[in-house]
Amino acid sequence: MPFVPAASPQVYVNPGLDRAAHRRRDAAWLDARRRDPGTRVVFLSDLKVAIIGPEEAPYAYAPSLGELGESLPEEAVFLGEREGAAWFALDLGDRPPPAGRPMELRAVSLLLPAGEAAMLAEARALGHWHRSHRHCGWCGTATLAVQGGHARRCPGCGREHFPRTDPAVIVLVTHGEQCLLARSPRFPPGMYSTLAGFVEPGESLEQTLAREVLEEVGVEIESAIYRGSQPWPFPQSLMLGFRAQARSTRLVPDPEEIEDARWLGRAELLDEPNRPVRLPSPDSIARFLIEEWLAEVV
Repeated sequence: MPFVPAASPQVYVNPGLDRAAHRRRDAAWLDARRRDPGTRVVFLSDLKVAIIGPEEAPYAYAPSLGELGESLPEEAVFLGEREGAAWFALDLGDRPPPAGRPMELRAVSLLLPAGEAAMLAEARALGHWHRSHRHCGWCGTATLAVQGGHARRCPGCGREHFPRTDPAVIVLVTHGEQCLLARSPRFPPGMYSTLAGFVEPGESLEQTLAREVLEEVGVEIESAIYRGSQPWPFPQSLMLGFRAQARSTRLVPDPEEIEDARWLGRAELLDEPNRPVRLPSPDSIARFLIEEWLAEVV
C-alpha cells in the first residue's frame, strides 16, 4: 500500500472564522456584543484552554452569554464572527473556568472539531501577548487594551503596540534517499525533527535557512524550495516550511543546540514498526515536511 502523507498542517488555521477587523474600532458595537446573549466566549486559565466532553472526543467550552448569565468585561478579546455570532476569549489568569477542564492546546488539538483548535490558538496567542505587554516598551507606562484586544495603547506617550508574530524557518534537508533529522535536548524522548530557527533582523528567509543549518549541524544547503506555512501559537510564531538539498553528508552538530543529528533513509522511516526515531507530532509542519518527502515516488 502506498504511503499517504498527512495533509498540509492547517490545524491552527480557521477558515470558518471571519476576523471582522472592521469591528475592532467600533467601540459601541463591541460593547453591545459583550452584552449580547448570542455572543460566545472561550476561556483561558494559565494559558490552558477550557475543554469539555469525553477524552476521545473533546470540544471547547464555549457558552453563549445567555447560557453564562452574565456580560463580558472589557478585557475580553474579540476573536471574530462565526455563524452569525460574535466570539470572544476571556483570560481568567490563574482562576479556573466556569466549567470544563483547563488543558494544554497541543494535547487536544488533533481531537477537536474542525476550526476549534484554530480559534483556541488565536485566543492563546493573544492571551500570551497581552500578558507580556502590559507596559509600554518606550516609557514603561501601563498600557490599555484597545481595538477589541488587538492592540494596546500607552496613555503616557500615546504609542500603540500590536501583537507580535515571530517568523521562523523550518527545513527538511535531503541528500539523495536520505533526510536529515536532529534532536534537541528539549524534545520528548526519542523524538527527532527537522531543523528550524528564527529569522534575525536584516535577514532574508534564504539567509536564515543557510545560517541555521550551518550553525546547527555544519551542513551547507542549496536549492531551497518553499513548501508552506503554519501559525504556531506556542507562543507566537509563523513557521515557514522549506525543503533543501545538502551539499555533503558530513555532520558537525552544535552541542549547545543539538543533542544528536543523523541521516535517515526513506525506507527505514517508512518501516513504522521498526522506525529508529520518533517523528514530530502530526499537528506540526515538521511532520508534514517529512511525510511529504516520504510519499514521493522515486
